[in-house]
Order: sequence, then C-alpha cells, then structure tokens
Amino acid sequence: MVHSRSPLSEGEDDNYGQIHLPIKDMVLDKFGGKAWKEILIVSGLDDETDFLVFQSYPDDKTFALLRAVSSVSGTPYDTVLEEFGDYFVQYCFRHGYDQLLRTLGKDFISFIQNLDSLHSYLARTYTQLRFPSFRCERRNADSVNLHYLTERTGLHPLVIGIAKAVARDIYHQTAEMEVESISTHESDTGSEREHVVFIVQFKDLSENEKVVVKYDKQPFTSVLSVSHICTALPYHIVFDEDLQIKQYGNMISKLLQTNLPPNTCMTSLFSIMHPPMKFLVENILMFSNSVFYLSLKKTDRTDNPLILRGEMMWLAEIKHMIYICSPRLTSLSELTKLNMYLSDIPLYDVTRELILLNQQRIAEIDIAKKLDETTAELKKTSRLLEEEKHKTDALLYQMLPQKVANDLKNGITIAAEKFEVVTILFSDIVTFTNIASECSPMEVVTMLNNLYAKFDEKTNEHDVYKVETIGDAYMIVNGCPEIKEIHVQAVANFAMDMVEEAAKVKSPATGLSLQIRVGFHSGPVVAGVVGVKMPRYCLFGDTVNTASRMESHGVPGRIHVSPLAYSLLINEDYIFRDRGRIEIKGKGLLNTYFLIGRHDDLMEEPADTYCSLPVIGKNGTEIQVIDEELTKRHDFGLDVTNLVDNAGTHEEKRNVNGKTRTFSETCNVL
Repeated sequence: MVHSRSPLSEGEDDNYGQIHLPIKDMVLDKFGGKAWKEILIVSGLDDETDFLVFQSYPDDKTFALLRAVSSVSGTPYDTVLEEFGDYFVQYCFRHGYDQLLRTLGKDFISFIQNLDSLHSYLARTYTQLRFPSFRCERRNADSVNLHYLTERTGLHPLVIGIAKAVARDIYHQTAEMEVESISTHESDTGSEREHVVFIVQFKDLSENEKVVVKYDKQPFTSVLSVSHICTALPYHIVFDEDLQIKQYGNMISKLLQTNLPPNTCMTSLFSIMHPPMKFLVENILMFSNSVFYLSLKKTDRTDNPLILRGEMMWLAEIKHMIYICSPRLTSLSELTKLNMYLSDIPLYDVTRELILLNQQRIAEIDIAKKLDETTAELKKTSRLLEEEKHKTDALLYQMLPQKVANDLKNGITIAAEKFEVVTILFSDIVTFTNIASECSPMEVVTMLNNLYAKFDEKTNEHDVYKVETIGDAYMIVNGCPEIKEIHVQAVANFAMDMVEEAAKVKSPATGLSLQIRVGFHSGPVVAGVVGVKMPRYCLFGDTVNTASRMESHGVPGRIHVSPLAYSLLINEDYIFRDRGRIEIKGKGLLNTYFLIGRHDDLMEEPADTYCSLPVIGKNGTEIQVIDEELTKRHDFGLDVTNLVDNAGTHEEKRNVNGKTRTFSETCNVL
C-alpha cells in the first residue's frame, strides 16, 4: 500500500521518500529519462536509496533535488516549486487519495480549514514530520485571505501551485493568487515561523457559491451540573480571557498527578505546539477552526510526555474558552508511558480505535519499510550482478568470439564450421631469441605486454579477431566466425598499423625500436572450439600453414602478402612491391608481394635491398618512378601524389606495360 501526504503539506526538517517520488515522476513526465539521469548527477542523490517511501531524508537532499531540476531544465526555482505543487495534487489523485481530498470540505475555505486536522492524522504515520499550518479568512464573496505558517522559508510558491490545483480539480474554480505579505512570527515554543498571507481571488463563481449560510442558535436550559460535565467530558479545560483555569475534567487532574489550585494559568502548565503562536486568546480566535496541540511543561512534579489534542471553542456569552480534548496517543507504548489504560478513554472518543488501528498500521508500515529497503537492496544487487556479468562477458569475449561464447553459454554444441575464404595474419618479433637471452623474464614480459596491448587496441579498431599469441607470435583472422564478404582489406590495414605500433616499443636489449615480420594469406579454413577445460577457438587447414609461411619467409619491417591475398586487393588503392617468385617451404615457387601502403598513405620502408623492387598499383599496373624518391626512407604518411608536385615540369618518358606515359600519367594510375 502506498501512503502519501496531503496536499498543502510540507514536512519540517525532514522529508520522506514519498515527497521525492512525485518529483521524480514530474521530471520523467515533463523532461524525460535523460534529464532525470542528469538531475541525479547534479543533485548527488541515488535513484535506489533516496526514494524509499517510508524513509526520512534531510531537507538538504530535497532542496538539492529541486535545485537540480531547476538547473538542468533551465526553469526558475520558484516556477519549479509552483509546478511541483500542481503536479503533487495530481499525484495524490492518481494514488487513491482523490476521495479523501474531495470530502475534506464543501468549499475551498472549509478544505483549508480542515487541513490541520488531516495533518494531525498523517502525523501518526509520518512521525518525523512537523507540518505547516493553514487558515482562511473571507475577504468578500469571491476572495479570501490564505494564511500559511511554516518553519521553512521560501516555499510559498509551492503553496500557490497546490492551492490553484485544489481549486481547479476539486471545486472547478479558477483561483488567482498573489502574496500580500511575508513576516516572521515567534511561536509559544520559541521557534520562529514564516507567516505568508495570500490573496486568493476566485473567478466565475455561481451565485450559490457566493452565499454564506448562517444558522440561528437555539436557546435551551442546561440540566447538567459542573460535576456532570466534568464526568461526561473528562478531558476538557475552561479558562478565561486571562488564561486562568476555571474548570477541568476529571482525567486532567489524574494526568497532571495533582489538583490544580484556583486560577492556575494555562501558560504555567502548557505550551501550544500547534498552530504556531503565542498563547493568547486573540491568537486562538484567529485559528478557531484548527486542531490545537498543547504539550505539558516539565516540572519537578511531572515529567510525562503528555500532549493534548482538541478543539478550542469560544463561549461568547460568558467570555470563556473551552478546550475539549483527549490525549494524543498513537500507540500502546505511549499509553503505557502515561500510566493510562484504554478504559481511561471515553467510549465516544475515537482515540481508543485510533490507537488500535495505528498499532496495526505501525506493524504494516514497518513491514512496508523493510520491503522497500529489501527491494532497493535487491535492485542494487541486481545492478551489481549485471555489471559483473558484463565484466565476465567482456573477459569471455577476449577468449572466444562473441557468437561462439554466447552459444556456449546457452548450452549449444559448437560444431566445426568450414569457411570458404578468410584472411589470416601472423607476425613475430625480429631477433626475439636474442632479446629473450639478454634480458630478464620480467623485462621480456613487460615488452610483450606493451606491444600486444597496442595490437589488441587495433584489433578493435579494424574489427578483426585475435586468435592467439604464442611467445612473440601474434595471430589474427578476419572472415570467421562471422562471415564477411570484405575481409582482406581490414587485415591489410591492421598489418600496416602493426608495423607502425611496433616501432613505438623499444627493445629492452638494445633500446632501439622493435621490428616485426608480418605475413598474411587468404583461403578456406575449418574452425571450431577445441577442448572442454579452457576451450579455444582454433583454425585448421592449409591456409593457416601458408599464412605462417608468409610470415616466416618475410622480411623485418615489411608485410609479406601471398598471391591469393594480393589478388583480392588488386582492385583496391593499395601499393605493393613485387618480390617475384621465391621458394616457399612446402609450397614451392610462389610470386609474393610486399605491401607498402595505400596511394595516399605510404608506410616508412626499411632501408634494405627490396626498395629497388618494382612498384605495383591498382589493377596490377607497374609504376616506374624516380628511383631516389621511392627508395629513400620517407616520412610516414607521404602522399605519392606529392612526387608529381616535386617533379615540377619533368616529363621523363617511361615505358610501362608496353605503353609510353609521362611521369604524371604514371602517377595518376594510382
């Protein structure tokens, strides 16, 4: 069961999560989930722990939340308060309190006058709250003065929003409100309260609504003596304009544990807790429709926590005030502290029923509070479990392809699968044996970790799958387990990045940049998961062997490409050097190639004898250019087209594939 506080009520000092929830709902309705997440960050509130219905929170959190709404939405703070007041009334209606609110009074004035009584009832449930006080004075037929007293300052825009919503949604009236005055009053307990007076002007009232009905008093002759009245009304006090007690009920002396001497002053025994005011008859008359709470002052004779709750009635004929009351009790434990019994409460007084009912409500609320806390804890645990699951999945996806890992998690048997064409790349570190022999194991591991971390980052960038690393060997594949029509280009780009990244890592043996050999080949493979304990995704077939041969027959600092892989890149904007036919172990003579970059992004070639090999561009066209320009170690990223600009007007004739072209025409082939 969801409990809500009434409209026109804001708790003092503390607020329950029930006031945070409608703020959240309002933000989600008006601004959406993205704004709400930003508001939580700005306010510093936790969506799980700061929105429990029966948990009380300090004012600072509620104010921080409202300020964050204002900041994120760009809405003035007073406007946020007024809009929230309007929304809070609708929130109460949606949560089953519309009937209670609609029956609180027959018109707007009686609604306001009975709010304090409603707050008195709610205080039994929300024990940490100290409610504000309200009263109305009619100015004329279609306007009233609304008095609002609170220990908290600056919240009067909230009252404007709520009051307008009550007039509109309950009484179908249009209310216009303005602040007439704001002042500070000291209550009988010594605390200061802000006193705001609003002028409420109603529009389009019917003639019946403007009529104030008065009933004549009926004269009668009393047949009751003072003793009869003191017995029938055991909890009552009669005092005069000077606050001197003239008469009291039988139970009052029992609760006070003494007989009062004549003309005892009310202020010597009691303080007014609510409404907040100084204990004067003229002040009491201003709140004639309010519920009055009087607390017993502590003395040497009594120290019990007695609080009386009741109504003040002015007896104009005799100029005396009668306070008809009963002890404010919310539980059996409070009854015991006052040394009272249920039999001490008259049968006509609903206090005894309220005690029993509230005792049951306390148990229910305690269960609901624990349920709220348990739910919040479960949500937190669920979120943490989800975070851990993401971490576990991320680790698993590092070991196995995501598609394969998901099938294994779902209990699906992974059958070996044949792929018609994929591209496989191998790389190793030049002189790794010497490095391992000259350096400590820790230095070698650190070097490999730095190098492979850079390679791993590039696998994500180029969307290729890292199969494994064995020592200094690094193996990747593209085209499985997810079939891709275009796979060799990503591997070619990854290979060029590998060479560049390797140069950024220093050898612990020499202090120089590392060099790697890279080779890749395209062809069919069979792939599947091997093993039960620490399963691995493995590739099988001659393509794996050929790719490994490309690497082992490669050259430091260069990318060795097989004929089939080259044929898949021939129509792309890649540039190669033709290595010619060489003997490949187990394969015989193969015409292989060195990848040296793209037409607008040349790699930095090592200064070796292979710099003199023919250059091949798009569609297999051999490009013969100025030897010293391509063979020198140029900066990374040099655009081949720059060579045209640097050549100036040089139009040296070259014979390419039987055709005569100028130098510019030759470069345009790229």
